[in-house]
Amino acid sequence: MEKLQNDLIIRAALGQPVERVPVWVMRQAGRILPEYREVRAKAGSFIALATNPEMAAEVTLQPVDRFGVDAAIIFSDILVVPEAMGLPYLMEEQKGPVFPEVIRSHADLAKIRLANPEEDLRYVLDAIKIVKKELAGRVPLIGFAGAPFTIFCYMVEGKGSKTFSQAKKMLYAEPALAHALLQKITDSTIAYLKAQVIAGANLLQIFDSWAGILSPSQYSAFSIPYLKQICDAIHDVPLTLFAKGAFFARAEMAQLDCETIGLDWNMDIAESRTLVGSHKTLQGNLDPCVLYGDFKTVEAETKGMLKEFEGQRYIANLGHGVYPDIHPDKVQCFVDTVQGYQG
Repeated sequence: MEKLQNDLIIRAALGQPVERVPVWVMRQAGRILPEYREVRAKAGSFIALATNPEMAAEVTLQPVDRFGVDAAIIFSDILVVPEAMGLPYLMEEQKGPVFPEVIRSHADLAKIRLANPEEDLRYVLDAIKIVKKELAGRVPLIGFAGAPFTIFCYMVEGKGSKTFSQAKKMLYAEPALAHALLQKITDSTIAYLKAQVIAGANLLQIFDSWAGILSPSQYSAFSIPYLKQICDAIHDVPLTLFAKGAFFARAEMAQLDCETIGLDWNMDIAESRTLVGSHKTLQGNLDPCVLYGDFKTVEAETKGMLKEFEGQRYIANLGHGVYPDIHPDKVQCFVDTVQGYQG
């Protein structure tokens, strides 16, 4: 068993006693940091940065050094999984990810493969190993993947969308094809997550970024069964499920074999605890836009959130990723307020 100097997040995830509330920030390694932008410029592109283990490791460590957060999260992208399955993507400036080819038929599905993490995603595993060496047990490292439904959205739509109408169309028009693609994504994701744990990840998080576009019944049919397979396959490290916008699925997600449920800022804390029960840890859920406020506002809002979670199994975080134009000092204020909170 690895000896960590700071294992607060692991203990909080497992429901064990902690001296204080642990904290990390979604998208903490990224565009808010000038030191990240320097490395990104050197890499030449986002994808070049994400696929260079040394550079990815460097930007993973930056927020640990700068903010003193209680965990690192490996710098990568959820879309490395479809790429590893044979569906490459481009990252277009100001537009985001674009897939030149998409899955719209059984013939398209036949062209893609199950990802082999040791070959197709070795650069992520190598980055994890470098980070673990550099961290030397200072804090845990979080590994992650996109939820099967969210990955499905990009593979069918081909780009970001407000509605993902092409992806949703398949659920209604060709459900068998949708399930076949979701199963392939799930099998690839499980292999990838297991490989991250072997490489050294201490915790894992699943990001279901587009969960909120589904109706409750569609989420039950096209997301929960695949999340369940992932939860059932991962036993060695604590697992967090974060389904943005899926306020209707909190009780259902609480039945899955994961340790932590992530909350976005629209999910009421007391209501969430009632729906989820006391046997899970909750994570979240400050509105990232709070960090546009002045320091007094950031501190007051953070303390208000901590008070609502007080006495519970809890990991402090934002309710979504930090926005790129937020000043790093506001993130520092958030982290310091959590770590200094006396209750």
